[in-house]
Amino acid sequence: MTAMDGTEPRPNYGLREEIEAFWSERAPGFDEFPGHEIFDEDERKAWHRLLSRHLGPAGKRSVLDLASGTGVISHLLDDLGFQVTGLDWSEAMLRLAKAKAASRGRRIAFRLGDAERILEDDASFDILVTRHLVWTLVDPAACFSEWLRVLKPGGTLLVVDGDFVRQTLGQRLLQRVDALARRSRLVGRQAPALSPDMAERHRSILSRVHFRNGARAGDVAALLGHAGFRDIVVDHRLGEIHRAQGRHMPLTKRLSRRIEHRYAIKAVKPTA
Repeated sequence: MTAMDGTEPRPNYGLREEIEAFWSERAPGFDEFPGHEIFDEDERKAWHRLLSRHLGPAGKRSVLDLASGTGVISHLLDDLGFQVTGLDWSEAMLRLAKAKAASRGRRIAFRLGDAERILEDDASFDILVTRHLVWTLVDPAACFSEWLRVLKPGGTLLVVDGDFVRQTLGQRLLQRVDALARRSRLVGRQAPALSPDMAERHRSILSRVHFRNGARAGDVAALLGHAGFRDIVVDHRLGEIHRAQGRHMPLTKRLSRRIEHRYAIKAVKPTA
């Protein structure tokens, strides 16, 4: 049996390794997608306001940016004065993250590691932040317990994610309009798209992760509560970010972004 990219499988090659390989292959073009990299100052400031709303002033607090990718969220946190460590298990992503940090003169530590099996001591960080990771988790219950372990007592977890599976009627209509416009060559600027092969690999991975039916905020919050987190708050006020991102998207994508089920979840590790 061969792996999905046509190569011979490595020993114990499974779903989690497929996920790592997929994101490694996406690394070179990752920052080209609106919603991945920050495209203008309005979006940057909107992210700063979201992070500050839930995390407060940086002080001397340490942050672990889980599945940091090319370092987009790490840089936003660094802007705000946090002591940032980025963790990703894709070496391709880490190379880009380190190069970006060096080019901008940032002192952000980037480490190779697995966000589901963190090799850090107990109570190592004041804050954990992650964007668009939860929907990929194979075993979120075990993962959330691991995140709780590496947080200091009273520490904060901030999850920014969304349901990228279940679509509203409005989203389905916009998707049909977009497909028709593309076939009719009626669209001007288009967002970058995955190749057919990469799109199929994405669908295959999505069909086998825990949140294959969509990572709804309530379900994620419930699992965080079961893991031991407290003071859980779900925040859907991401419109400012989405409006800024939308300025760099085709009309149908821009409208869809505004009605998608996206959220930030803040959760706290008990002090005792």
